[in-house]
Amino acid sequence: MTCKSCLKDHEQINVEMRRPSRGKRALDLIISLALIVLSSPILVAGWFSSGRSFKRTTRVGYGRTLYEELSFHTDHKLGGRILNRLHLAELPVLLNVVKGDMSFIGPRPVSPDNIAAHGMEELTRYLVRPGLISPWWIRTRANIDYGTELEADIEYVNHHGVGVDIGILMRAIPALFYGGRLPSRTEKVSMLGIPITNCSMNDAIEKISEWVRDSSPMQVCFVNADCANIAYKNDAYLAVLQDADLCLADGIGIKLGAKILGRDIVQNVNGTDMFPLLCERLSGTYARVFLLGARPEAVEGCAAWIRERYPQVLVCGWQHGYFEPEKELEIIDSIKNSGTHLLLVAFGAPKQDLWISQHLEATGVKVATGVGGLFDFYSGRIPRAPLWMREIGMEWLYRLIQEPGRLWKRYLIGNGLFLWRVFKERVFGKRS
Repeated sequence: MTCKSCLKDHEQINVEMRRPSRGKRALDLIISLALIVLSSPILVAGWFSSGRSFKRTTRVGYGRTLYEELSFHTDHKLGGRILNRLHLAELPVLLNVVKGDMSFIGPRPVSPDNIAAHGMEELTRYLVRPGLISPWWIRTRANIDYGTELEADIEYVNHHGVGVDIGILMRAIPALFYGGRLPSRTEKVSMLGIPITNCSMNDAIEKISEWVRDSSPMQVCFVNADCANIAYKNDAYLAVLQDADLCLADGIGIKLGAKILGRDIVQNVNGTDMFPLLCERLSGTYARVFLLGARPEAVEGCAAWIRERYPQVLVCGWQHGYFEPEKELEIIDSIKNSGTHLLLVAFGAPKQDLWISQHLEATGVKVATGVGGLFDFYSGRIPRAPLWMREIGMEWLYRLIQEPGRLWKRYLIGNGLFLWRVFKERVFGKRS
């Protein structure tokens, strides 16, 4: 059955329908039937507590045909309230998977009302069955949902298959433990004495781009679990983070720490992901950027990366981080004389943030921020973790594998130590 009133433009869609993969369908059947058998006592109990009938919600499925998504009735009944509390009210949707209305992996199901306003590109998502789990759901859980849900859906449609689905199912397991977003959020999250600005990637980029255009000198800091551990023992570094104009949550550790405190971090606003997005936002404004720090080949490679991809972002100078102390004043003068708007410093934490705090006024820049290993990534000297590892919050593991001798203590000991310190703060109150 096709919703003719909402989908009357069906003949105008110039996209070849893709036949569902037999392997993908077999995977759906195997998993759904196994889960139905394992959860049969709950299904039977829910069936009776729902008055021996299912709640039916109309959804748009494969090829933009309609189907009825099944769930338990949960209104005004003790059994229904229990099912809701245990997040089991949607368990009958497994029957939709068996019937072929849905798949385990696919775009989020939507109602016919949503499709009425869709454009041609958005209709691409109906070339596959809707899913119980979508790539966008995983990115939302990992706080790296920087693009749009539509972009994630189209990416899945273009690359879906049994191998892709198995990979997404595996990534969904750790995503379950990250928890969903809370219905409300605070503008600031205080963690181990650090006031973290709780904002999205887009909000942070908008704020920085405003400051680059017209502001007094501003310092932006990125805070991950390792930074918090350093600040826990280093009062000078903690003071810099507390005085920073913008202190941003970097990494899955900060998200987990916030969960322990009963708070919600909106997004993982790390500098490596922000960098190309910020360059795009500044492109056309002729903002002037200076790169300071890292190895000579890394800083030069990063400058070349900017010039190649964003020629309207002017790289007005760069300097590697292996300079003699007596050359420091000369470098500061060089930054000031270049008319730099945005200064990126890659000395590593806490040195980069302490250096900026000390010399921000002297450099004459609008915005300065420490960027850690960013130059290494964008110069190509060190490869970035693949997206699937970032989606499950395991970029730290990829970095550990790359440089185990340097990073083992930071990650294998530091991550657990950070979470323990946050837990103590939750139980005993703020650190002195």
